Amino acid sequence: MSPGLIVELLCLGTFGGFLAGLLGIGGGMVLVPFMTIIISHRGVPGDMAVKMAIATSMATILFTSLSSMRAHHKRGAVRWSIVASIAPGILIGGLLAGAGAFSLLKGQALALFFAVFVGFSATQMLRNRQPRPGRELPGPAGQAAAGTGIGFVSGLVGAGGGFLSVPFMTWCNVPMHQAVATSAALGFPIALSNTLGYLVGGWALPAALPGAVGYLYLPALGVIVLASMSMAPLGARAAHAMDVAQLRRVFALVLYGLAGYMLWKSFHT
Repeated sequence: MSPGLIVELLCLGTFGGFLAGLLGIGGGMVLVPFMTIIISHRGVPGDMAVKMAIATSMATILFTSLSSMRAHHKRGAVRWSIVASIAPGILIGGLLAGAGAFSLLKGQALALFFAVFVGFSATQMLRNRQPRPGRELPGPAGQAAAGTGIGFVSGLVGAGGGFLSVPFMTWCNVPMHQAVATSAALGFPIALSNTLGYLVGGWALPAALPGAVGYLYLPALGVIVLASMSMAPLGARAAHAMDVAQLRRVFALVLYGLAGYMLWKSFHT
């Protein structure tokens, strides 16, 4: 890789890692748009560039989620009972997306899907509608079903699931800081199942760039992980220092910006 590309990826990993800890989103929501730009500028066709950006961004969450989860766990904010109930469904949904639907859909459709779901999540978070006081999380079967949907959608957009799991948990009266922390912990099973799926689905594809394996751009993965893992704990510390209203606004504004870019990309791929 050129020095310029390394610098770009280090900056991206630093920013993505911080947001992973701050918002519990695994960093993928930030990485996908910028990775799409970086890969496209290196001559990869738009359809493949979007898919490589999504897959590579998801793979980074294997590492950033561990760093972010550890930081939140130290503060006692992770609801492990929720993780245990939602994770089995996430594994199923992630494999279905990564090994099946992802390969079948065009990059343009994936970019549009990204934009719509992220924009919807930002709107729900910004509206800050208070859930009914008596509403609680569903039982284990309901949480597993929710996990299947979260894992599947996350696999199509290359994100750690926080844009779905955080609103879902807060809607069920899980406090915001706990929802962010628990979402960070859920990022690992989401990333594991989907990355395995991407490897299966793209194994036979020719390398679009040196060091690429199917949809995964391994050199970029390594550089981003080095930077992002060091920043995730700082993001987690910042999350616990902010009040809930600030955290919601930051979450929503970040997601709106990313949704806007991917909406534009869906019509120019």
